[in-house]
Amino acid sequence: MASRQRSPRKPSRRTRKAPRATPRKPAARRATKAAAVRSRSAAASASRRRERRTRVPETLRVRAFEPTFTVDDVARSERFYTEVVGFVVDQRWAEDGVVKGLLLKAGASRLGLSQDDWSKGRDRKKGVGFSVWCQTEQDIDVLARRIKAAGAKLAVEPVDEPGLGRNLAVDDPDGFRLRIYRRS
Repeated sequence: MASRQRSPRKPSRRTRKAPRATPRKPAARRATKAAAVRSRSAAASASRRRERRTRVPETLRVRAFEPTFTVDDVARSERFYTEVVGFVVDQRWAEDGVVKGLLLKAGASRLGLSQDDWSKGRDRKKGVGFSVWCQTEQDIDVLARRIKAAGAKLAVEPVDEPGLGRNLAVDDPDGFRLRIYRRS
């Protein structure tokens, strides 16, 4: 069987490229336009991501957690948290020269202390059954020795717990428990 050879065909008018009516843009202008298109595309993509994050029900996204304890004697609690545990005073609120509250800081975390105004009675228990877990990179045994040397008693001596690491517990003067741990 003889094979038939095709002759090269001219492209039809419909597939032929039309000559440019305007001269090409300089490369810098083309790059600027491409960057603008990418920027619009990135903005649209970010908008879609924001939409995904805010769908109902929206979850809480916390950047900081700063509990505040109501205490019987704010001066006594300040001494405990600064001299025994190692916090520093970040802010102080006073009325007529009497300290009513403190904001303490340890690393990136804060703890508020507020003087009880006794409006709910003077026999109100505080801190019972309440713990704050504090993660650190410091040596737990060194912290334990420092806390004891400052005159406080540990509620839980340093101990290793699976999945948690080495930790200790100390109760403040109102019964709030701090659990300080270092992941292993």
